[in-house]
Amino acid sequence: MAEIKVDCRGETCPVPLVETRKALRKAAPGDVIEVIGTHPASKKEIPMAVEALQLKLLSVEGTDTIWTIRIQR
Repeated sequence: MAEIKVDCRGETCPVPLVETRKALRKAAPGDVIEVIGTHPASKKEIPMAVEALQLKLLSVEGTDTIWTIRIQR
């Protein structure tokens, strides 16, 4: 099981979601993707995309100014 980090600090929509999807496509089953960002809307959009893809959302932490989302493929 690998951990993939996606740093999207300073990026706005749709970049954080696009970069998260790219990481998810590259990840193997069981891998964990950690997304770090600062765009408030992406903090809401990424978990919705994870749910739509039927993947496991491990955690959403932080504030609207900086947050971390962990996803298991």
